[in-house]
Amino acid sequence: MKSMEGIQHKTVSVNGINMHIAEKGEGPLILFIHGFPELWYTWRHQINGLAALGYRALAPDLRGYGGTDAPDCVADYTCFHAVGDLIALLDMEAPPEKEDKVFVVGHDWGAIIAWFLCLFRPDRVKALFTLSAPFITCDPRFKPVETLEVLLGKDYYIVRFQEPGEMEAEFAEISLRRAVLELLSYRIPDPLYLRKGNLFGHPLDCPVNLPPWLSDQDADYYANQFQETGITGALNYYRNIDTDWELLAPWWKSQIQVPVKFAMGDHDLVYTMPGVKDYILNGGLKRNVPFLEEALVINGVSHWINEEIPDQINQLLFDFFSKFN
Repeated sequence: MKSMEGIQHKTVSVNGINMHIAEKGEGPLILFIHGFPELWYTWRHQINGLAALGYRALAPDLRGYGGTDAPDCVADYTCFHAVGDLIALLDMEAPPEKEDKVFVVGHDWGAIIAWFLCLFRPDRVKALFTLSAPFITCDPRFKPVETLEVLLGKDYYIVRFQEPGEMEAEFAEISLRRAVLELLSYRIPDPLYLRKGNLFGHPLDCPVNLPPWLSDQDADYYANQFQETGITGALNYYRNIDTDWELLAPWWKSQIQVPVKFAMGDHDLVYTMPGVKDYILNGGLKRNVPFLEEALVINGVSHWINEEIPDQINQLLFDFFSKFN
């Protein structure tokens, strides 16, 4: 597979788990953090592109995903576990005495974890570029899952993901392969609802309509990985949203104190969530991220921005990070 050429793989022991990482290139390190239901593989275009431009690209499978260990306990997937894994990885691959700060890129859940990384350990981050998920402080007055259910209903996907085992069983009924590909193919700017018995609203005897940026080979790679490992680890991040909200109470109203650039598509389902567009465009994000250089909203682009327009994202990353070398 051409997209895999020259990418090196290894497994390292970090924070009590074995973590699979993919890497390529030499130069300043860029840590790429994937989202749901993704893998290191979502960054294949960026790994190749930024390595060719003089960077060392490093992309792990997060805990619970792909070649990285998946602890059995739901409680082992909090924001502290995720950031702890990444700090341990950085200490191993870019020790502070050699490279005290690195560049960080995150998409979807990876963006959320990247924001947490900058919130907890800004001393390790040179600059941050996030995609699709803006930084939103956890308001102690509103419990997140309960609030989402009030706003978007009980069939909203985040609400549906909460009960351990429930979605795993429903995905198995239509095949986990199909479920993963349906999720990766969701590209309309509307909330994702997963209604019991009719999860994605498509006949099961019809193939999944893959987006143009996802080849059959790409689809096979994602599907095969999840078929091998299951999807419970990935879902456990959602099952800790309320726990994270409680744990983050000491950081209420804290700001992100590193240089940041943010981008998302206007067809992203996150962009159309209640209040998000106004928050991004009318100063809310800038108040919480004072060193935000730009919040870029790209017309006609979906949630899967780094795969849909990889060359444009690579150029944006290069232009932004070049300011700090």
